[in-house]
Amino acid sequence: MKILIINKFLYPNGGSETYIFGLGKGLEKLGHEVQYFGMGHPERIVGNRAESYTSNLDFKATGIKRFTYPFRIIYSNEARKKLRAVLSDFRPDVVHLNNFNFQLTPSIIYEIRAFERKNKNKIKIVYTAHDSQLVCPNHLLRQYLSGERCTRCVSKRNFKNIQVLNCIKYKCIHGSFIKSILGSIEALIYRLLKTYRKIDIIICPSHFMKKQLDSYPVLREKTIVIHNFVEVDDEISVDELFSDVGENSYVLYFGRYAPEKGIDTLLNVVNSLPEIPFVFAGAGPLNHEVNELDNITNKGFLEGRQLTNIIRGAEFTVFTSECYENCPFTVMEAISLGTPVIASDIGGTSELIRVGINGELFNCGDAEDLCEKIYLLWNDPDRRNAYQAACNKSLFLSLDEYCRKLLEDIYA
Repeated sequence: MKILIINKFLYPNGGSETYIFGLGKGLEKLGHEVQYFGMGHPERIVGNRAESYTSNLDFKATGIKRFTYPFRIIYSNEARKKLRAVLSDFRPDVVHLNNFNFQLTPSIIYEIRAFERKNKNKIKIVYTAHDSQLVCPNHLLRQYLSGERCTRCVSKRNFKNIQVLNCIKYKCIHGSFIKSILGSIEALIYRLLKTYRKIDIIICPSHFMKKQLDSYPVLREKTIVIHNFVEVDDEISVDELFSDVGENSYVLYFGRYAPEKGIDTLLNVVNSLPEIPFVFAGAGPLNHEVNELDNITNKGFLEGRQLTNIIRGAEFTVFTSECYENCPFTVMEAISLGTPVIASDIGGTSELIRVGINGELFNCGDAEDLCEKIYLLWNDPDRRNAYQAACNKSLFLSLDEYCRKLLEDIYA
């Protein structure tokens, strides 16, 4: 089978890229042919035989470039033309969409269907919803300026087009009135055109995400839930582990150092628990604040074996995100490596943790509740050991299992 994976970024950038690179590798391992389409970029690590990519577009850019946005983020002739070259050369059986709005635009969906009709080449369009972009113009269910979690555009009330105007009212896209107008226009146009009806199946990595997308009647009959796969390296020696992390016990946070990830709340808790050593592994705008606390060892951004070792060596990890997460790889990775998680109780995160068995949930943004959960688990080695024993990778689909499920149930 030939599968074309589409994603705006074709270099390591976030969770959706972790997903597409893993998925492509898994499908190729099972004997299928995989190519990729997205933006050109100096750090691009995957591609297509036609060497056809769109020009790089940074939606956060300022200056004169912003005046071309209306012509590029709503509908892209360039994306259609570049994708046409890939479709003509590759002739895929399946096109698996991922993040495409703004940089590639939904115009690519029309190109796929046009190619299908012209060439009598049946193509199945599958979309993995890494975020709530199809129902929330800023894709995060979060107001940019206030940081407030927001579901106004996916209210249970009658779903009306006018609801996307909330994005303009609250300047939800980068706090910019202009960008929020453009994002709302994009959402409104494709909602009125019912463009997403042309997608065959929408994979929601969490029941939470399915609930959000199902607020839009056009999507409701297309959504299914399949949690993300997890792929971890469990072939590791004790000597190698200690060489990376030492023999001291610690609590781990790994991920982005940013307000929406709950770092401010976590730092308040860390400061109130000076007797507990914490290790942080990551980077972000709050890096300076992380470095100010004496009981934090900041390892910086880690990946691969080094990150795996840090996770395995922790007594437990904390996941403090204050935005609606979908199916965070960080939580799945920790549990799969035998490390319990204390996590905020919102979004799809709570679906990954068996409370009282392999981890705990705390009231999102509640420093007092988080502090109590960390303190009690740190001072209860028997409970930690029981949680650690219950954590393993068998709780989630492996990459191989995930790919086989897609091939048998979704792509077929």
